[in-house]
Amino acid sequence: MFLPDLKLERPGLEEVHSQVLQNVVDRLDKSFQAFFRRCKTGEKPGFPRFRGMYRYNSFCYPQSGFTIIGKTVKLSKIGSIRIKMHRSFEGKLKTCTLRRSPTGEWDISLSCEVEAKLLSPNEKVVGIDVGIENFAVLSSGQEISNPRFFKNGQKALAKALKKLSKAEKGTKERRKRGKVAAKIHEHIRNCRKDFCHKESRKIIDQYQYICIEDLDVKKMIEGSHFAKSIVDASWNQFRQFLTYKAEEAGRKLGLVNPAYTTQTCSQCKHREVKKLSEREHSCSQCGYRVTRDFNAAQNILALGLDGLGAIPRSLRL
Repeated sequence: MFLPDLKLERPGLEEVHSQVLQNVVDRLDKSFQAFFRRCKTGEKPGFPRFRGMYRYNSFCYPQSGFTIIGKTVKLSKIGSIRIKMHRSFEGKLKTCTLRRSPTGEWDISLSCEVEAKLLSPNEKVVGIDVGIENFAVLSSGQEISNPRFFKNGQKALAKALKKLSKAEKGTKERRKRGKVAAKIHEHIRNCRKDFCHKESRKIIDQYQYICIEDLDVKKMIEGSHFAKSIVDASWNQFRQFLTYKAEEAGRKLGLVNPAYTTQTCSQCKHREVKKLSEREHSCSQCGYRVTRDFNAAQNILALGLDGLGAIPRSLRL
């Protein structure tokens, strides 16, 4: 409601597309809604922070004002910009978001309304136990090794940050060195994202019923000696990719409470406390011996299938 008055006060806003301005107001409203929600729930409130010129790094055309013509995007109030299109878009274009990365490059994200691409149904089931030693262990016995992208890039990052700390604040040299460190961070982030996309796609293509732990990663990393390794493993991102890919493909995804999945024997259900250093499950009751993660994956599968409910009886454990 106050945008017309604000435009009179600041004539420069007339050069910005109306829906982009409306989206800024919408973002502000959501920030304050989240702030009041956190206040009510007793969380750390985190008052919305002002974003200056170098911190406000994205803007969005939520409905109109943009057109894709070949390898060019035409943006209202801005003009035509040549783009490198990584893949052709499908369906009906809905929104266009432009984001400036810390390295100074610009990315364009297009959201489209498309029909779901359902895969042929099958009767394969799998439980997934994520970890640090292995990125994931499946109830089928398959192990997905942990690539440890941050650990592998840590030496180059430390070198870049050391050079950055020696540069004087506010100088061109510091900004230049800051971009070098930002590029290393961006490369690590892109490697994680690519890895999670590929591994989640393999699982979705193969299995109809998928069960995974509902981990609260935020609480797990608080005060933990393994916080850096947990963040590097990107379990949340992996689960997010599994969730939306499963919905698109018509697969069933079950989230399991992680409590006692490693301590309970998957064969006789006897529960024994294990130290984190114990990597083998050896049941004192039935004698079942397997790796700790494989036993957990079997428990996750059993609990997940019970939670999903509507599955063939032949698949119930």
